Amino acid sequence: MDRLMIMKTFTVIIETGKFSAAARKLGISRALVSHHVSMLEKQLGARLLNRTTRSIVLTEAGTQYYEFSKRILAEIDAEDASLASVTGKAEGALAVVSPKWIGGLDLGDAIAAFAARNPRIRVRLDLGVAGMSVGSHRFVDEGYDVAFHTKPMRNSGLVIKRIATLQFVLCASPAYLKGRRLPQRPEDLSNHSCLVHADDPVWRFRADGELRRLKAPNVVFSSNTYLVLRKAALEGMGIVAIPFRSVHADVQAGALKTVLADYPLPDRPLYVAAPPGRHRLPKVRCFIDFISDWFGAPPA
Repeated sequence: MDRLMIMKTFTVIIETGKFSAAARKLGISRALVSHHVSMLEKQLGARLLNRTTRSIVLTEAGTQYYEFSKRILAEIDAEDASLASVTGKAEGALAVVSPKWIGGLDLGDAIAAFAARNPRIRVRLDLGVAGMSVGSHRFVDEGYDVAFHTKPMRNSGLVIKRIATLQFVLCASPAYLKGRRLPQRPEDLSNHSCLVHADDPVWRFRADGELRRLKAPNVVFSSNTYLVLRKAALEGMGIVAIPFRSVHADVQAGALKTVLADYPLPDRPLYVAAPPGRHRLPKVRCFIDFISDWFGAPPA
């Protein structure tokens, strides 16, 4: 029996609250997760969990063993980190989490290129998972090494670096714009079909040094991913507010045209955050440097 693996399984069950969620996070089957718990309880001679259809409750023995497991695993991680810092080798597992909409940019391409260049680093990227709300620091407790955010995080204990500024634009296809009067100001959008991100229905415009807010009017299509909104715009469904990196090639090719250039949408910062201490790991430093260079260059 791999004692450390079973200990890890047990702690992940408690942290996720479900056997199925633990199985997904660990990359093993739910049956194996259940088997690990059964083996552990048999070896310890004590029941650790009380399971119902909706929840998992620790027994007194389970609580004691959970605290013990967390301490042991944390010490192992700390020692691994210390040794990795000494050897200076960029290697090992690297867990990255990002809001889904950022993953819809060329982040996937960047991480794939990083992984290809650094075969000794095993990268896992999770998009749109729990704990990624604004200002959230739960990614640390969930075992991630790096998290992407677009708003400042209110935790001075984290190591946070701004790696890019994301430009947003309004654009539409020539087919949609043909025969229609181009909008001259934000209020004119009421005469147009709008394509809206479900999590960002209010559009903001800069005019005369001020920031103006406008709830997108006449919404004909919405989605929680910019990849889908880009496709809708290319199909001539309407005007979309979208990160420029997502449509750079389309604008260059003339498949999409920008509108309301005199009323630019505000840029958004892109941050990476890492837990204190872990940011010094060679694999984390290497990753952050690579992604910073990637987003610092023009879109491909």
